[in-house]
Amino acid sequence: NLCRFTKILVWRQLNRVSNILNHSFLIRCLSCQSILLSLVPLNFSPLWFSSIIGHTLDLIAVSFSKKQTLPFDKFIHRAAENKHTEFFISEDEKYYLRSLGEDPRKDIADIRKQFPLLEEDIKIPEFFEKEQFFSSVFRISSPGLQLWTHYDVMDNFLIQVTGKKRVVLFSPRDAQYLYLSGTKSEVLNLDNPDLNKYPLFFKARRFECVLEAGDVLFIPALWFHNVISEEFGVGVNVFWKHLSSECYDKTDTYGNKDPTAASRAIQILDRALKTLEVLPEEYRDFYARRMVLRIQDKAFSSNYE
Repeated sequence: NLCRFTKILVWRQLNRVSNILNHSFLIRCLSCQSILLSLVPLNFSPLWFSSIIGHTLDLIAVSFSKKQTLPFDKFIHRAAENKHTEFFISEDEKYYLRSLGEDPRKDIADIRKQFPLLEEDIKIPEFFEKEQFFSSVFRISSPGLQLWTHYDVMDNFLIQVTGKKRVVLFSPRDAQYLYLSGTKSEVLNLDNPDLNKYPLFFKARRFECVLEAGDVLFIPALWFHNVISEEFGVGVNVFWKHLSSECYDKTDTYGNKDPTAASRAIQILDRALKTLEVLPEEYRDFYARRMVLRIQDKAFSSNYE
């Protein structure tokens, strides 16, 4: 394995108790530190992947109503192309791999188990206790592929192995401007949003950086992030639990289910809103506003911007 100095780009949330590098990083301050990480061979390329893994893994390609398998080396070849001579739907289709556990309903993703041939080449940064580890997710993406704006409930490192990604982040405090549907934002085009449909989106403060090979981005839990692959890219996400284990949903294998207490609170709120439906509109409005004021008084924090 080759060791090399890399940059680590760290977004740090104020008052978060964390041992990340034993440094304090202010929110909205993108800070670079040189550290030594044993990450990957410098020649992590499509050809390198094909030669190492080759035909040993078949991928299932889902194309509308039919499923087809695609050998790993062919997947890598297509993922690295801008235009395809062979394709499922169109010549400019995008390819994306997100590793899963052996049984995705029960097992978490761990690159050391799903891709044992790569275990010696990727070293997970040891910035948390071993028992806090949740998952390590292997990702491969085509140029131009975009992952929608979403949040995760655990802290994670996004390790860029090869290629280039643009990452846009939004603070949890700006959730009200992101037009959420579950954990995801409905605003797909961040650079040219439809402000007639999403008029409040311009109020959301965006923080942006570009990751290149060897860069590592710390994404705190609950921070919204949107990722665009500017080149063929290989990356690894490392998720860990910064809350006590009992706070998390034990059925969560992806790290994106809300903590159990938060899920229960949302269910209770939904039932309360359903109860108000029997009242006339002016009464529903009045008591809904009282509920909002009570939530603001009891649960909103003033400890960070």
